[in-house]
Amino acid sequence: MTLHLPAPGGTTRAYHPRTEPLALTAGAPFTSRVVFSAAHVVADPYADVPPDGPAAVDWDATLAFRRHLWSHGLGVAEAMDTAQRGMGLDWAGAAELIRRSAAEAKAAGGRIACGVGTDQLFATGIGYPYSLDQVRAAYEEQLAVCEESGGQAILMASRALRAVAEGPEDYLEVYGHLLRQSAEPVILHWLGPMFDPALEGYWGSTDLDAATRTFLDVIAAHPDKVDGIKVSLLDARREVELRRKLPDGVRCYTGDDFHYPELIAGDDQGFSHALLGIFDPLGPLAAEAVRTLDTGHAGAFRALLDPTVELSRHLFQAPTRYYKTGVVLLAWLAGHQSHFTMVGGLQSARSLPHLARAYELADGLGLFPDPALAESRMKHLLTVHGVAQ
Repeated sequence: MTLHLPAPGGTTRAYHPRTEPLALTAGAPFTSRVVFSAAHVVADPYADVPPDGPAAVDWDATLAFRRHLWSHGLGVAEAMDTAQRGMGLDWAGAAELIRRSAAEAKAAGGRIACGVGTDQLFATGIGYPYSLDQVRAAYEEQLAVCEESGGQAILMASRALRAVAEGPEDYLEVYGHLLRQSAEPVILHWLGPMFDPALEGYWGSTDLDAATRTFLDVIAAHPDKVDGIKVSLLDARREVELRRKLPDGVRCYTGDDFHYPELIAGDDQGFSHALLGIFDPLGPLAAEAVRTLDTGHAGAFRALLDPTVELSRHLFQAPTRYYKTGVVLLAWLAGHQSHFTMVGGLQSARSLPHLARAYELADGLGLFPDPALAESRMKHLLTVHGVAQ
């Protein structure tokens, strides 16, 4: 069959979908890299809720997707920005997600790490009217939920801390306090402003070199409490420089959805592990690539993963924070959920041409287990939007 995809000038262009998916199956656990996929949440399409109301989650479909990731050997990074944290999913919903997913992880024998932040603290008309102690207490509440559930903590960058911190010393104080009381080593998360503009100037400076020094000071003061760092700055050179400065035993988890193949493959001075939103739609293919890397075949790893970068760059194009829309579209087209609805109504955050190109790139990679189902669903989406087929 042929799909007619939107083209510039109000025209369409013919696209012939592939008929066979990639043959990807579950395999042995990874041995050379620790790999997490940040996972999306599935909205309940029957819930009558406003876009700014509490998230209505389809728990069965949401947890089934996590089992899908675990079945391919990937860890799940739970309640992160991929799960629309701070963009439709509030702390109450995130706490429930952490508890449910951690219980599923225990039953499935899957690895899970959970986002710990401060999103109980809301911005008001005058910004964030909180003290540093209140920010720390919000972090502590979320850390307790994560640890009580059995998940590894990911200390996320905090909008509230960014708003109230007066300089690097405040970051050192808050993070030092949290690390001293954490039960197990945590992952520190540096999320750049391309993912969340409210985080511009995190670590006390808009100068990335100065911010990096503060970040490294936090780690150096508590190396036994830091399992690793997740860097999401979309700057491969800076990530490589940073990982070479880490204390022994502290991992670098790339969050760079533009340069992940080269960063994971590494060089003669080291490599990055992975904690990536793009591994939500790429899960089985990413797992196959990492198992290839486990055998020492870096070239074959790159041959599998390099062709996926075009899709990733498309999904994460500016405004980058709306990449979740493409991720959920692909989950629907792949048959992991029955609808293309998102919490907060975020399914409207990308244009139809953007979504059509995401489908085309994913189909070309063979990511859809049932290409005919993906084709049929995409055809319906195009028709609803007025593109005749």
